Amino acid sequence: MILAGIFVRIRRAALVALSLPTAFAIFLLIGGCTEVSNNPHSLGSEKTNTLFVPFSNRSPKYLDPASSYSNDETPYTYQIYEPPYGYHYLKRPYVLIGRAAQEVASPRYFDKVGKPLPDNAPGENIAETVYDIRIKPGIKFAPHPAFAKNAAGGYLYHSMKREELADKHQITDFKQTGTRELTADDYVYAIRRLATPRIKSPSFSTMADYIVGLKEYGEKIVAVDKALRIGMAPTDRDLPFLDFRKYAFDGVQALDRYTLRIRVKGKYPQFKYWLAMTFFSPVPWEAEKFYAQPGMAENNLTLNYWPVGTGPYMLTEFIENRRHVLERNPNFRGEPYPCEGEPGDGAKGYLADCGKLTPFVDKVVFDIEKELVPMQAKFLQGYYDSPAIERLDQGTEYIVAMGDDQKKDKEFKEKGIKLPTTVEANNWYIGFNWLDPVVGKGSSPAQVERNRKLRQALAIAIDWEEHIAIFERGQGMAAHGPLPPSLFGYRSDGPAAFNPVVYRRGPDGKPVRRSIEEAKQLLAQAGYPDGRDATSGKPLVLNFDYQNAAPGAKALLDWYTKQFAKIGIQLEVRATDYNRFQDKMSKGSIQIYFWGWLADYPDAENFLFMLYGPNAKALTDGNGENNSNYQNPQFDKLYERLKFLEDGPEKQALIDQMISVVQTDAVWSFGYFPTSAAAYHQWINNGKPTQIIRNHIAYLRLDPDLRARKIAEWNQPIWWPIPLILLALIAAIVPAWFAWRRRELETAARSIAIESIAP
Repeated sequence: MILAGIFVRIRRAALVALSLPTAFAIFLLIGGCTEVSNNPHSLGSEKTNTLFVPFSNRSPKYLDPASSYSNDETPYTYQIYEPPYGYHYLKRPYVLIGRAAQEVASPRYFDKVGKPLPDNAPGENIAETVYDIRIKPGIKFAPHPAFAKNAAGGYLYHSMKREELADKHQITDFKQTGTRELTADDYVYAIRRLATPRIKSPSFSTMADYIVGLKEYGEKIVAVDKALRIGMAPTDRDLPFLDFRKYAFDGVQALDRYTLRIRVKGKYPQFKYWLAMTFFSPVPWEAEKFYAQPGMAENNLTLNYWPVGTGPYMLTEFIENRRHVLERNPNFRGEPYPCEGEPGDGAKGYLADCGKLTPFVDKVVFDIEKELVPMQAKFLQGYYDSPAIERLDQGTEYIVAMGDDQKKDKEFKEKGIKLPTTVEANNWYIGFNWLDPVVGKGSSPAQVERNRKLRQALAIAIDWEEHIAIFERGQGMAAHGPLPPSLFGYRSDGPAAFNPVVYRRGPDGKPVRRSIEEAKQLLAQAGYPDGRDATSGKPLVLNFDYQNAAPGAKALLDWYTKQFAKIGIQLEVRATDYNRFQDKMSKGSIQIYFWGWLADYPDAENFLFMLYGPNAKALTDGNGENNSNYQNPQFDKLYERLKFLEDGPEKQALIDQMISVVQTDAVWSFGYFPTSAAAYHQWINNGKPTQIIRNHIAYLRLDPDLRARKIAEWNQPIWWPIPLILLALIAAIVPAWFAWRRRELETAARSIAIESIAP
């Protein structure tokens, strides 16, 4: 645009004479503007110990730990807050460890009269489980004005007037800060807050079913809140301070300064995983008191914008829908980087920082990027260290792009971009509705056997290895059962890794999919030789419900149709939008369907419960997650034993049995586990991909000097067009100048002639 404007002005040289010195001045101006940069950060910031990452769409909505549950909020909440537990950063399967807690507490069991029970007591005999969790002494909250005190020991900012907040919009607008030690009471206060009606906590309904007295406590708090709001409009944002220190319940107590006791109904081994979620992060009462003052909410001074935690980072800048900044918490004690992991971690460099104190990065800057293309361009220029710090889909896309485009493959390799992969606790599968008379359980022993053979034939015919190669670009692994790798219970030499119904062992011992001929034999035994009913001769037509009706799904749906056609079965595809699909699933009005699952926590129970009879979706008004409505008494009995067990040999044996049962029943065509991949530049270290561990930023280490050198190398100004521009300018200016000069001389000559003629 600049050059076009200059040439227009040059063409008008007959009206405005341009001297060559002026042209050169314009050229120099252009030359000074050729080094155009789209770097979103200040000059020189690439040399600092700062991690730069983008975020898309909008700012996080909830940073209050009681209500935060969205994926885009976790890069902030898990760095700021410290729940009692966390996960070992490197070990797989995932291992729970103490975070703010000294260690993972061993549960103690009691019967219905309060008598202690041994650790191996049957789950059905356990009336209550007690967790006594020891908090590490000496942990300090990050500096915050809620803790600031005056010389007399009173809180400096707890009794402010509305007019004093007129110029306060960032937490850094308060000049004084303070801190104090974390205690067990802060966890007690936080768990009580889960019951507040002022915010919605996604964890409350589940926790109310398990934590002793929490459900009744929630009803009490609703009444307390209602009394506090008397005379107030429903839309009022300035609400009176609801001080949870005044309202207790027996299920959660602080036994002393550093011991938190939580009582759970019955036996619920998975409760320990909840203690690694931010729902159980400590909340100091001072913060609630501070934010409850009139005028705070309207200035967005709340826990949803300005959290208060003990983690390695604290939020120091929040420019909505533009930029957020985490900075090192100066009060953080430092936690040593792990010295052991899974096999191969040493070779990948993940153990190089053994024993060094984390966090390694001083600051994390999140800048908004609304468009994918400019975001990816800035990443490839080195301006972002990772394109998606909280997700593992960008890396997979880059791997696919490298396979499709040789130029991209060359560029990514030359730039040393790291794309570490993993197979996470996530699966996609095709399920058969157990309530359906054709592909379901069957109403008689003979029909049960025929339907089972039909499902087994279909499971063999649907070639998931081919699906992965075509639609996932090789980024995934075929599933042999419902349990993915990385979880306890998945063994490379166990049923979870080999389905004998669909595969046989090859000469090298590796699984080989059974042949289509074998599938056709099973189909004939089911009463459908060559895909036709043996009695009526009619072709077998099966209905397939899919959760996407967009035109882009056609190629995939055609592929499914071909898989069934390989054994002579006609597939009627019924693609709908996702909401309609969910409605049909809830009612059980489907025959065959496609769906997936992402683990809430790393436990086999979180996948196997999808096949537990009482969880049948159509039999629980849509509340269960057993989408196939699978009913097998043997499986259910094993599951009822499993859900009470801690990880160990007995639990492993039960998992093996349960997987063998569902493999034989072929309740699913087990589908595949998609590959997940992180994406980092070469100067980022320790970037082990994970979707379970959310406090991973503290473990990342970067090399700012290497980053600065590479950014300078990759973004050098392009000078070669300038001589061409100069020649173009001269070519345009010189003729124009001569034409103008000629006209000036002609005009002067005419003027002289006229003057000589004049009397």
